[in-house]
Amino acid sequence: MHAAGMFTQLLLQLVDLAASFFAGLFVLRFILQWARAPFRNPIGHFVVTLTDWGVLPLRRIVPGYRGLDLASLVMAWLVETVSLLLVLAIIGALAGGGDMIALALVAGFIEMLRTVAYVIIGATLGVVILSWVNPYAPLAPVFNAVAQPFLRPFQRLVPPIAGIDLSPLFLLLLLQLTLGLLSSLKSATLGLGL
Repeated sequence: MHAAGMFTQLLLQLVDLAASFFAGLFVLRFILQWARAPFRNPIGHFVVTLTDWGVLPLRRIVPGYRGLDLASLVMAWLVETVSLLLVLAIIGALAGGGDMIALALVAGFIEMLRTVAYVIIGATLGVVILSWVNPYAPLAPVFNAVAQPFLRPFQRLVPPIAGIDLSPLFLLLLLQLTLGLLSSLKSATLGLGL
């Protein structure tokens, strides 16, 4: 691979990494608020500090709905959409103009849904690991608040076996299937192998 190709790959990875990081923070802010998780902890403080720049101005345009901070979700969608537009520009696929922008908006929404799934996976893994290592860790309530609304339906359907809660396993399996479906949908939307 020649130097220009390596630079392009590096640039694409940096765009993807930055978008994933910030979209994840915006989604986490929304889920923490939706789940009524405590924000007086290092994670809550970190998320709010790194997302206020986008959420606070956007709240003037995008009001909340029934106590939900929709500005956080819209920011996650915008970050993913801008990231896709940058990727398309870097690889030279923005020749479609308005059509590609519309497709990027749809693909950005799909990517935001993938980010939601990844945040839930991270919280669920955090719950599982902390339940084995230290269920009373200071961050355990945050992980529990984020994961519990998604685990609860599985806990109703799958009783503990020998005292072991298998609901995280089923939730993670469903989320993996969802991620695969969303990836296929995103690729089909853009018509590219991104």
